[in-house]
Amino acid sequence: MKKLLFIINPKAGKSAIKTDILDIIVTFSEAGYEVTTYPTTGPEDAEKKVVADGADYDLIVCAGGDGTLENTVCGYMQMGEKKVPIGYIPVGTTNDFARSVGLSRKPAEAATQIVNGELKTLDIGKLDDKFFVYIAAFGLFTDVSYSTNQNLKKYMGHAAYVVEAVKNITDFKPYNIKAQLDGALVTGEYIYVMITNSFSVAGFKIRGAKHVILDDGKFDCLMVKMPHTVEELRQVLTAFLTNDIDDTNPMFYSCKASRIVIECDEDIPWTIDGEFGGNKKVAVIENVKQAFGIYLDAGYDQTDYQSQYAATQDHSDVEENDDEIFDQEDILDSMAEDS
Repeated sequence: MKKLLFIINPKAGKSAIKTDILDIIVTFSEAGYEVTTYPTTGPEDAEKKVVADGADYDLIVCAGGDGTLENTVCGYMQMGEKKVPIGYIPVGTTNDFARSVGLSRKPAEAATQIVNGELKTLDIGKLDDKFFVYIAAFGLFTDVSYSTNQNLKKYMGHAAYVVEAVKNITDFKPYNIKAQLDGALVTGEYIYVMITNSFSVAGFKIRGAKHVILDDGKFDCLMVKMPHTVEELRQVLTAFLTNDIDDTNPMFYSCKASRIVIECDEDIPWTIDGEFGGNKKVAVIENVKQAFGIYLDAGYDQTDYQSQYAATQDHSDVEENDDEIFDQEDILDSMAEDS
């Protein structure tokens, strides 16, 4: 019988998986797997478990948020010659990676997608010596990803990040940086920089999702300039509040690159996959092309999904019954209540 390691983060998101845990295990068992469950108790438990025991299994499935997936993949990258494929059941707050690859956010359905799915190889990122699945970033939205009130995140979903960031934008201190993005050199004051391999970040569509290819060895890079006038501030706020962030906005710089080096005279606090990634004056980010294998829905086609995703202003056409969809009025009302 095949063996499956089932890593569960019991603290992730709204803990929706608790009501589906038996159905999930039955799904795995009926697919011919002997299931070993492993609830995590700390931030690096998944990585340590995969490094220590992952090679003893035929499939490793993690259930949690994007941070749980990142931790599992970090373990995967340290396994040595035997690479055991991964399955992912997203039960976090925003689940950006799941949005990008068409995984259901209903845990029982995601389990079915894994056992009936196809193995795909996707790119992974590396920030100095630390691997990440879909984003390395710093600035305005990154610190709120791990400082935003947990109750607010559970109630509002990814809108909570918008509320928190917009409240702080006028007081945010920019970083004066020099960035080498493959052959391009960019300098100046920036309030937000992200290096990503995803269609969305904190629930936002980014740079026009039609540009993103998850296995081409290239990151999508987005840099937000520091606004110095009322008009520039309006352009930045409008882009975030209307969920319309792309390279036609003069306050944004974007490109595709495989290797990025960012330097600053002061320490920059980085975030990778929603978790704190360390303070750095010099950061080297590299794309590791088609580095990890993951089971995705058998009907998933990146080209078709890109077109569907890019055509939507929110995610309602991509994922039915998503209770975390929001609009501009939701954000403004919440900001008013919180002030």
